[in-house]
Amino acid sequence: MRKQWTLTAPAAAGAVVAAALMTLSAGAAAQQHDPATPLAVAAKVALRGEANSIAVREMRIVRKNDILVVQADMANMGRTDRTVFYRFKWLDNVGNQVGDGESWKQMSVLGLGQQTVKSVAPTSAAVDLRLEMNVEPR
Repeated sequence: MRKQWTLTAPAAAGAVVAAALMTLSAGAAAQQHDPATPLAVAAKVALRGEANSIAVREMRIVRKNDILVVQADMANMGRTDRTVFYRFKWLDNVGNQVGDGESWKQMSVLGLGQQTVKSVAPTSAAVDLRLEMNVEPR
């Protein structure tokens, strides 16, 4: 005798939620961050490629004279030196880029070391930011 399984409405809803979560987690896998990066900070980091042992441990954002100022601490969790290319993208209240955009900057983070990067918004219209990063493998 063959068993037949029937999903009730609550069970079907649970199955739909589980499928949606699997789909979301698959999409989230494309933008992986270092586990040492807090989730609130990771939401402001746009990683291009692998983190390669670089974690943004902390990000401090303040408004001085109506202009946003940011400092971000990058830590190298590995023993080998890493080259990091980064820039800040400033956004207005609807998510559009403010200003012409910064050029890419290059920085070395020594093995097990930490570096702080800083930036100032180009205008008072900036209310949010993204730190774009590309970490070179060695």
